Amino acid sequence: MTIAVNPHILVWAREIAGFGLDEAAAKLTLSTSAKSTAADKLAALESGEKAPTRNQLNDMAKVYRRPLLTFYMAEPPRKAARGHDFRQSPDARTRRENAMLDTLLRDVQVRQELVRELLEDEDEAASLPFVGSIAMRQGVKHAVGALSAILNFNPLALRKGPSETLFKRLREAAEDAGIFVLVLGDLGSHHYSIPASVFRGFTIADPVAPFVIINSKDARAARVFTLVHELVHILLGQGGVSGTVSMGAPKTEDARIERFCNDVAGEFLLPNGAYRRGVAPFEANDLEGARFAVEQIATRWSVSEPMVAYRLNREGDLSAGAYETLRSEFYTRWQANLKREREREGGGPNQRIVKQFSLGNALVSLVHRTVRSNTLSHTKAASVLGAKPHAVEPMLRHFENNHGTFVSGAS
Repeated sequence: MTIAVNPHILVWAREIAGFGLDEAAAKLTLSTSAKSTAADKLAALESGEKAPTRNQLNDMAKVYRRPLLTFYMAEPPRKAARGHDFRQSPDARTRRENAMLDTLLRDVQVRQELVRELLEDEDEAASLPFVGSIAMRQGVKHAVGALSAILNFNPLALRKGPSETLFKRLREAAEDAGIFVLVLGDLGSHHYSIPASVFRGFTIADPVAPFVIINSKDARAARVFTLVHELVHILLGQGGVSGTVSMGAPKTEDARIERFCNDVAGEFLLPNGAYRRGVAPFEANDLEGARFAVEQIATRWSVSEPMVAYRLNREGDLSAGAYETLRSEFYTRWQANLKREREREGGGPNQRIVKQFSLGNALVSLVHRTVRSNTLSHTKAASVLGAKPHAVEPMLRHFENNHGTFVSGAS
């Protein structure tokens, strides 16, 4: 028995799963005959020339890792509006990577709209005055001052602990100011992980319910820079997707905005005239001296070593060649550490802790409050939290038992 479905759904599901036609046909165990190859048979299904059977749809759901109901939709999920695409080379990503990013963006946009509706229903929908409150022409120093006031944070103050501690502190301050900060990097499964090379962060600069998303697949030490960078986008009132740092001269308005956000984040986290105090001087091409200085500064200021190297290069204290060498070294080391972590997987924090860390205190607290007051159903709560309805109540009880205290290094 064949099922009438939109063939475009079949193409979309295969592409977002990352399979070419031949590979997908093999995984679906379509047979090759004298008249047509397995790939030809799949192409016929995807073109609408033939309709799939119920068993074939079940196989596609398993192989492509999509819910069976997906294949009965009238149209493929619409492409999410990315806002500004601040990435310097968005077309360098594969079609699958950008498709996964669009799916994540669409999911977050739905959550953000639900959160805004919740705030409006609870009469808490006041516009936040800092969203869109600054302009690039006012300069880096002005932006740093504005952000410092919003977060009640003195960039010159003594810091203690690793970068994860600073991230937790700034995240809590941002949430206290009314910004929802989530740490997400997949579509609900490690099979659909979105690497940091695709995006580092993105923002929805809504004046009532602004959202900042940090890629959980990026190095933990890098998150604090990304957070501050994305908060600057909120202050500029320009939501969009950000990528890895580019050292090339900005040639477009979006590139100039991205460079500005990087410079503000650099000045906020490593104040000029302060962060190099007590550090032995070194020549711009002195790799050994630079390595020692970078490590010392990163430890003292609770930031990542790549961020320190970037700042030194932007200030002209580290040559482009030395910076690229160090950046390559840091990346190689991070990849090695990541590999070791994966090999040790199995003894980390439970998934409920990881989930709540990913969502943030502000979002879970809002859902908890509105569910308990019968304003929000468990079904809608599941949509906001990105969870199954049956998982909502255990998550809320865990939140109650822990008073909203999350493990900062959970993910």
